[in-house]
Amino acid sequence: MADTRDVRGELERGRLVPVIVIDDPAAAEPLAAALLAGGLRCAEVTFRTEMAEAALRVMAQDSRLLVGAGTVVRADQVDRAVEAGAAFIVSPGFSEAVVRRCQELRVPVFPGVATASELMSAVDAGLDVVKFFPAEALGGVAMLKALAAPFAGVRFITTGGITAAHLPAYLSLRSVLAVGGSWMVAPRLIASGAWEEISRLTAEAVAIAGQV
Repeated sequence: MADTRDVRGELERGRLVPVIVIDDPAAAEPLAAALLAGGLRCAEVTFRTEMAEAALRVMAQDSRLLVGAGTVVRADQVDRAVEAGAAFIVSPGFSEAVVRRCQELRVPVFPGVATASELMSAVDAGLDVVKFFPAEALGGVAMLKALAAPFAGVRFITTGGITAAHLPAYLSLRSVLAVGGSWMVAPRLIASGAWEEISRLTAEAVAIAGQV
């Protein structure tokens, strides 16, 4: 079932996507509240844990949040994520099966690319927003500039090794739609229930983004 929200527009307006690895669904509700308190209205819950689907379901119930599923690597995970309430899908790489299933369900999908060939595959599939991953390990801003140059109509969500210190450099690029990162929602912070710290780090990131 397609989500009627303007996913691309909301991501572009928010400019930041917290990438969440969560083990306990009971932490999902206070985590959502902490992100909202810090000024963010979107989140990516990665399918890296057994409890990710349950946590996504809880967070997606809050209409103030735009919640997507990350680390989706198989078509069946797309079905599970969408059924749980995911408004968008993010993959670490380009999978024709994942992209095709998302398009069948009319849910936005942002596959990961690391090379020009992968980016061409995404463009051939009709996509104009992709994930640049793992951003810092691939060469960061310099690599992104080089990769984006031949693809003027493509926008990127950059993720992988990014911290608050990297935000200005990435967000200053026209090709960057949004920046994803886990520093503000580190697993240790979630596990310890450090909601005020998560709100503080989120607010700090939002402030930086607002200055670029």
